Amino acid sequence: MASSNNSSAGEEGSPQSRRPRHGRLKMYYGITQEEGNPEEVTSDPTDINGGNFQPQVYLSKVMKEKRLNELIDKEAEMVKQIRSLDSDMQTLVYENYNKFISATDTIRKMKTDFRRMEEEMDRLATNMDSIADFSAKISCTLQERREQISKLSGTHSLLKKLQFLFELPARLKKCIEMKAYGQAVRYYVKTRAVLEQYQHMPSFSSIHQECQSIVQELRTKLREKFRDKESNARDLAECVDLLLQLKEPPDQLCDEFLSHASQRLDEDLELMQSQIRLHLTPDLGSGSLPESEEVEADISPSERILKNLPVDILEFVDSSCNGFLSNICLVISSYKDLFIHRQSAHTGGQDQKSLEEVASDKLGEFVLVRMAQYFQSLEQRVRAEKNSVDNSMLVRALDRFYRRLETVNNLLPHLNILQRGGDIVNKCARDRVHYYFDGLKKHFAECLTDIRQILCAPKVAGKQEATDLSELLNTMQSSIVDQVRTVLMNLKSFISREVTFSHDSFFHGQFCYNIVREELVVGFLKHVFQVALDICEGSQDKSSPPAALVLILSRLFLEFEANTVNQFVSQVNEQFLIDSSRVQTSAAALCVESKEVAQKMVNHYVKIQGLQISQMLRKSVETRDWLTSIEPRNVRAVMKRVVEDVTSIDSQVGMLYEEGTRKAHSSDSSKKTFQSHSGPRKHQSTTRSFTPSTAYDTSLMSNIQKLFSERIEIFSSVEFSKVSLLTGIIKISLKTFLECVRLRTFGRYGLQQIQVDTHYLNIYLWRFVSDEKIVHVMLDEVVGSTLHRCLDPVLMEPSIVDVICERS
Repeated sequence: MASSNNSSAGEEGSPQSRRPRHGRLKMYYGITQEEGNPEEVTSDPTDINGGNFQPQVYLSKVMKEKRLNELIDKEAEMVKQIRSLDSDMQTLVYENYNKFISATDTIRKMKTDFRRMEEEMDRLATNMDSIADFSAKISCTLQERREQISKLSGTHSLLKKLQFLFELPARLKKCIEMKAYGQAVRYYVKTRAVLEQYQHMPSFSSIHQECQSIVQELRTKLREKFRDKESNARDLAECVDLLLQLKEPPDQLCDEFLSHASQRLDEDLELMQSQIRLHLTPDLGSGSLPESEEVEADISPSERILKNLPVDILEFVDSSCNGFLSNICLVISSYKDLFIHRQSAHTGGQDQKSLEEVASDKLGEFVLVRMAQYFQSLEQRVRAEKNSVDNSMLVRALDRFYRRLETVNNLLPHLNILQRGGDIVNKCARDRVHYYFDGLKKHFAECLTDIRQILCAPKVAGKQEATDLSELLNTMQSSIVDQVRTVLMNLKSFISREVTFSHDSFFHGQFCYNIVREELVVGFLKHVFQVALDICEGSQDKSSPPAALVLILSRLFLEFEANTVNQFVSQVNEQFLIDSSRVQTSAAALCVESKEVAQKMVNHYVKIQGLQISQMLRKSVETRDWLTSIEPRNVRAVMKRVVEDVTSIDSQVGMLYEEGTRKAHSSDSSKKTFQSHSGPRKHQSTTRSFTPSTAYDTSLMSNIQKLFSERIEIFSSVEFSKVSLLTGIIKISLKTFLECVRLRTFGRYGLQQIQVDTHYLNIYLWRFVSDEKIVHVMLDEVVGSTLHRCLDPVLMEPSIVDVICERS
């Protein structure tokens, strides 16, 4: 018995008895077994949290595996968890208590409402049954008279129609007299089918003929009103609508409508042309009125003033938009409503499609012709603004034009009118950039002219200060930078956020990348480079620029390569939102080109100055009789002039370029004499060497000496330093001196004069060059060549040469 009780108690507490309640809770809270791991749910019966948990198996396993103290700890832990779960359950119940109460009240209220609704539904069913019985009684009572009533009603309706038909001519005449054309058309359209159907009957034939004559008169009056210039758009629309209801040919009405509309549009275009003529020739508006305008006595004073006074571009665009564009938008809208949309509403099938195509083609051709005339007039007026400095008014005018053009384009998108307007805006922007580009070129030419005038201006007596070339360079560079910055700021108004056409990706890319950056900034830099190259190539002209200008330009392009080019490019990239990776010409390429031009300019400057000194030396050699020269007592004046010119060039170059590096000088450079020709023993051997009986070939000895000396490049490229420039100039001058000496024949005193001159040059020129050996070697060659060309080669004593040079 006890065992049975225990077994029953075990069954009640068994997992099988708790499983249904547990399953219902899972179902209520939406928890399914699929959310867990199926393997864990079905495989382990000792998992206390699993779905197949078996307490006896779990208890047997625990008692076998764990010790007593572990079992006690496990029991304590399970008791703690049970208490925690009980606490959570109580908290959950407390928190949802109000929801339970509210749900109970709602269920109670629903029971009450449904009981009341059932009573009302029963009452409604009873009423419906009574209504059905009453309707059946009425039908039975009136069933015998229904046919008779229907016949009488039809007869009454027919009599009313016949009465309306007989009164129709009088009604039409009265409507025409009252100018109620719309009412007359409605009367006629309402009866037209009946009259045409029964026109063979005599009684209806007379009415039909009379109505036809009245309607013909009505057509005539509608066409007169249609052709009247004073008719507004609403009157035109009404006339066309009525004529279409009277079955007038749609093609003919389309042509007449567009012809009438073109008159007003032609007047707007003529007003634009008159404004263009007044702007191009302002004197026309100050005189008397033309005969054609004197005849128009009904024109208001404001319109008369507008027609005879030129207006600015913004007012011109406003008037054209409010006049021509507004009118053509009204024409398009009215035309589409009257012909295209109406045809689609009253006709069907193939006829509708063909009429719609014909009407659309006529409208498209008309709009394209008129818009082409409008664009031409607008381009003429915009072209007249090419010399204006400020862009703000022009950009505002183009923005308003583009905005209003969008309305026209929305009405007829297939014509791509907005694209044509965008082309006009793009062309105008390009013209403005070209105008500024010409201004930059003119400004650069003016800067060159100003510097040339300053350099060529005669010196005031008592003021021998040299012109500060660095100041001229800084003024020119800052002026060019400011001018470019001003131009870019003016052009930035074309891409302002408030401007509609600036949001067009095609315009933005074309304007910013191709027009502003490439054509303006890069084009201006290339123009400046080309001007400098033209100066180098045209140096033989009579109007060749002074050498100081060439020197300034060389330094300018060097500054361009270092700072200005990057400044221009970064400025245009930042202001016009240009991606440097998508540009055609990079800043690095422009810097390389600028440095190449600067190199050519310094080479050209060295060439100019070297040829100028060479010209003096050549004339001094060619115009003197060296065979009959007297014994030298002084240094020739041309040598002093050469030293003075080189000193002046050194001061000039020093204003713009750094000193540069030079090799270390020897301690006796200024006192050096030509040891190969000036020592006592050498003097005797050289004197003997030029006698016919000599055993040595001096020419051979000179050539052997040249083999062991370094080769001197005369026209090599110079560096950007003062020492390098002066070295190049002196090499060219001394080379010319040497070649001129080789073409002359000298006597004893002629040789000694060359010896004195070269020693004087050696005293002063060595300090200007990068390596003093260049001056020594070249002057040695001059004296050596003179010895070879001398009939009596006897050199002067070195001490006497020193005395003459010091005294000079």
